[in-house]
Amino acid sequence: MEDGINKPYKICDVNREKKKGIVASTLEDLLTKVPEKLGLPSENLTVVLECDGTEVDDEEYFFTLDPDTSLMILHGTEKWAPNMPKCQVSLDQTDEGSLGDKTQVANLVGRLQHNLCHISLLGGQDLELLSDMDPDSLADIVTDRDNRIILEHIKEASGRILLEKRQAQDAMELLKLYHQSVSNGTEDVSPPSQERV
Repeated sequence: MEDGINKPYKICDVNREKKKGIVASTLEDLLTKVPEKLGLPSENLTVVLECDGTEVDDEEYFFTLDPDTSLMILHGTEKWAPNMPKCQVSLDQTDEGSLGDKTQVANLVGRLQHNLCHISLLGGQDLELLSDMDPDSLADIVTDRDNRIILEHIKEASGRILLEKRQAQDAMELLKLYHQSVSNGTEDVSPPSQERV
């Protein structure tokens, strides 16, 4: 293995908010420069490939990396996550009716960008907006194919969760009606049959 060859790399923090260029000859050399560049502590740092989270944990593998490889520096228990679309909608459009919905959809997608699991916590109106969205209409905030696929997954998941929530609400309404009829003295009414969701 050749030592002492300086190569440029791009480094970022876990949120991809701080991005810096750095030149290093070894993994150890890179790790000594990270605290100054990104303002992170010098202990408990992990280097991963920014694109897929592969850990770079030895000099031999580090040496195989191409110049200008994007690396993410994790501290402590931080975990790599895929880069989700940044949602910014330009407000210079003339179609005001769809602008409000589009802005709201963009804000919802922005909130989901760090953790898609939060989709299950959204209310009915938000889920309806996401399940009705047209990924093509968001072309100005979705620039690559991967982000387009993510939007389609969000659309599909929100539709499914909305359906499940509506079925649960319907089941609760049926139970309320049943209990009201029982408490009113019409006990010969059999309980509603529940279909498994």
